[in-house]
Amino acid sequence: MEDSPIGLDKWLTTMWLVASNRNGVSSWELHRAINVTQKTAWFMLHRVRLAMQDELTGGKFGGEVEVDETFIGGKVRNMHKERKRRVQKEGRNEGAKSIVMGMLERKGRVRATVIPDRTKATMQPIVGANVEPGSQIYSDEHGEQWRMDLYEHDMVNHAVAYVNGNVHTNAMENFWSILKRTIGGTYVSVEPYHLFRYTDEQAFRFNNCLPTADADRFSYLVRKIVGKRLTYAELTGKTEVGTSQEEPF
Repeated sequence: MEDSPIGLDKWLTTMWLVASNRNGVSSWELHRAINVTQKTAWFMLHRVRLAMQDELTGGKFGGEVEVDETFIGGKVRNMHKERKRRVQKEGRNEGAKSIVMGMLERKGRVRATVIPDRTKATMQPIVGANVEPGSQIYSDEHGEQWRMDLYEHDMVNHAVAYVNGNVHTNAMENFWSILKRTIGGTYVSVEPYHLFRYTDEQAFRFNNCLPTADADRFSYLVRKIVGKRLTYAELTGKTEVGTSQEEPF
């Protein structure tokens, strides 16, 4: 909120709405609720999402951990012609989908991050940085491609079944369901460039849901804003020297 002409009453209202709404709040809804422009509301929401990022202060996951990936994005044939032209120009013709990787500690927290591909070179370092050696990992059949000797690793083949005793990724599937409902229902369209911010937002609410009350979640979010700064130029990727990009206030 540094140097912001937006009043504290509107900032706190924004943080309350983001923290307490299970499926988030759109910039259009926020601009009507607090009487700012839609562009300003969009910028405010992204700055709140920055505070929602997981700083990994809780250490690595242990015990039983589910690891899964999902694809987020629309089909090219369903896109507006301008967006379709841009996607095809970027060479993302195959559904223009982004990949999100998630890890969930059973009866605990979730972490999710956008990844460029599902190769071993991409996934192994992420798992290694977030899961304690010796932990029990559960994944689908794709886990065979990145299996690591550091972990006990059991897989379920989703072409055959989704549950095999204690081997399943149902908790991660639950998180994916919430994330996709939020993106498709509340935000409607999310650019791949910003997808990680919306993933951070949903992970924050997921990790601080019941029995945490709305007031406690809001208080925690307010405390997390300390030291966080996001300029409009950084948000829009226009940070080159000489770029003039005024903040929408």
